[in-house]
Amino acid sequence: MIKPEQAPRGDYSQIRADYTVAQNYAAYSVAEHDLYRRLMQRQNAKLQGYACDEFIENVALLSSDGMPNFADANRVIGAATGWQIVAVPGLVPDDTFFRHLSERRFPVTVWLRTPAEFDYIVEPDIFHDFYGHVPLLLNPTFADYLQEYGKGGMKALGLDALGYLARLYWYTVEFGLINTPDGLRTYGAGILSSGGEITHCLDSPAPHRLPFDLMRVMQTEYRIDRFQDTYFVIDNYDQLFRETAQDFTPLYPRLRELPTLDPSNG
Repeated sequence: MIKPEQAPRGDYSQIRADYTVAQNYAAYSVAEHDLYRRLMQRQNAKLQGYACDEFIENVALLSSDGMPNFADANRVIGAATGWQIVAVPGLVPDDTFFRHLSERRFPVTVWLRTPAEFDYIVEPDIFHDFYGHVPLLLNPTFADYLQEYGKGGMKALGLDALGYLARLYWYTVEFGLINTPDGLRTYGAGILSSGGEITHCLDSPAPHRLPFDLMRVMQTEYRIDRFQDTYFVIDNYDQLFRETAQDFTPLYPRLRELPTLDPSNG
């Protein structure tokens, strides 16, 4: 959902009306399988003590020897929560993205970063989308939250409110932290697919770690070019679902009257 400044990468020549494409699994090269495997191995080695238990358990259920096969993954995801992943060439329009989520479909990019982008990539690729996002689609409460987010996004399209929804997505789905009996952990895909931020978000004294507050989240800007200055912490996925279940329509006029918050100020 977060758009880069440049034109999106990916081959859009074969898109269907809903921006989906065939994955064409057989077209992935040996080098791509090896690169994905190395990315996965690096992140798997960093999960203990940083990732939430649900993510660790579900990564194991979805693991593959190289590039993930969406058809194989969908059998696991569908049986767990009724979600499916759909192949897309890259970033898709907001209305398409929200509609897919509202119908329990998660768009996953089909292309993989280059070896030179091993440690950092601006635009989401298949590793970010699949490794970072898909495991929590097996969690029923989080899966329901994503569907409701999609429904809310479709409504926000006509209310000039997408900026507020982008902040909510950023600080939960991409960069959220969660309290657990074993301490603070992360559930955000942007963190879980990052070689550096997965430790920074919990170990560094620099960022602010604030209790989740819906209005404050939607007031707070975010950074796309460096590690985050602020993270928001939920107690559990039930809290996330409960506190975002309301109709946001009355909130948007209030938010327009409030200042935009700088994340570096906490």
